[in-house]
Amino acid sequence: MTQGAIPAPVTEPPLTALFWRAAPFIFLIFWSGGYPIGKLSLDYIEPLTLLVWRYALAVLALVPFLFLHRPVWPKSARHWGAIAVTGFLIQCVYFGLAYFAMKQGMNAGTTAIIMALQPAVVAAVLPLLGQGHSGWLLWTGIGIGFAGVVLVVASQGALGPSPSVAILLALGALAGISGATLFEKWHGMKTDPVVGGIVQYAVGFAILLPVAWLSETMVADWQPELVLSLAYLTFANSVIAIGLFIALIQRGDATRLSSLMYLVPPLAMAMSWLILGEPMGLLAFAGLALSVGGVQLVARATG
Repeated sequence: MTQGAIPAPVTEPPLTALFWRAAPFIFLIFWSGGYPIGKLSLDYIEPLTLLVWRYALAVLALVPFLFLHRPVWPKSARHWGAIAVTGFLIQCVYFGLAYFAMKQGMNAGTTAIIMALQPAVVAAVLPLLGQGHSGWLLWTGIGIGFAGVVLVVASQGALGPSPSVAILLALGALAGISGATLFEKWHGMKTDPVVGGIVQYAVGFAILLPVAWLSETMVADWQPELVLSLAYLTFANSVIAIGLFIALIQRGDATRLSSLMYLVPPLAMAMSWLILGEPMGLLAFAGLALSVGGVQLVARATG
């Protein structure tokens, strides 16, 4: 190469390039499907027992990856502790309370819409922590997003027989995933995705197993629907979807991935209609449009 020459860009093999173009859409479908599949599972098993099985299987599925590459292990107790805290917030608080909300009758599509407010919640809290900035566009987007959620949960049949309990559980789950995001931004330490996944699922298993033992029967009706649902939640949701999410961010596709996340609620609603027969009324669609529009305004205000 002559002095000053610009290196030729590295080109990926056609099949590899095709895979990475399709990867965001694979993630979108697998992640969105986790809501209706999760609720379907709850007809055959209790929420915490389901999560205990899911996390145990996810750890077993990820362990072989430790031998396929050489992970960078955390080097300090603070780093190990940070992974454990994030695991507790996501695997125990977020998933645990979201599954309880659906067990109380909340529609899977409604749950997905509430969880989609996570970027708005994070954007609202960051200025209070001295990070980010606030303004009229940010607060307008947050207000519109929450108004959309209120409209959705007010639609007929969206909350089931225990509306106040379901709403509180769903808001607790939203606080869990938002708290995990804020905590990750605060400590700023990078973790190997395989190591992080194994530790976080192990934390979820270790905490929820005794709680499930004390509070649930831990009896499962092992019908084919439950077996297939658990396989989906373990491999498609916990391993493939989250693995693709981390890999796409590391490849620099975070912006494209963030824009696709706006499609999670409508896709989850459509899947919930197909799988569970959940109603898709005009009022719910209007609330969905408001919610997605509000979160997009927040993204503009903070982008």
